[in-house]
Amino acid sequence: MSDRPLSLFKLCLAIALGVWLGFIAIALTTWLASRYLFPQSLAPVAQAVEQLGKPAPVAVEPPNRLFEQYQENLRKQEQRQSLDQARNNARNLSNPKCQFWLQQDQNAPNEKSKANVLQFCE
Repeated sequence: MSDRPLSLFKLCLAIALGVWLGFIAIALTTWLASRYLFPQSLAPVAQAVEQLGKPAPVAVEPPNRLFEQYQENLRKQEQRQSLDQARNNARNLSNPKCQFWLQQDQNAPNEKSKANVLQFCE
C-alpha cells in the first residue's frame, strides 16, 4: 500500500513533464515553421528588434522658416535704415559718386545700386 502513493506521484510527475515538453515542442515547431514559411512577414519585427539595441539617431532640425524670414526682414530693415541715413546725411551732397548712386537707387532700385550707395555714401 505504501508503494501506491509513490507510483501515483511518479505518474503525475511524468504527465506534467510530458505536457511541458509537448508545449515546448509545439512552440518550437510553430516558430520554425513561421520562420521558414513566412520570412517576409517577420522582417519588420526583426528590424524593430535590431533597432531596440541601437541608440536613437539625433535629429538635426533645419532652421525654422519663420526664423529665416525674421532674419531676412531684419537685414532688409537695417539696409533700409542705412540707405535713409545716406540720403539724409548733409555730407553726401558734396560727393558726386554718392549723388549718382542715390539717384540710381531712387530711379531704378536694385541690389547693385543699394550696395554702391552703402559703399560711396557715409
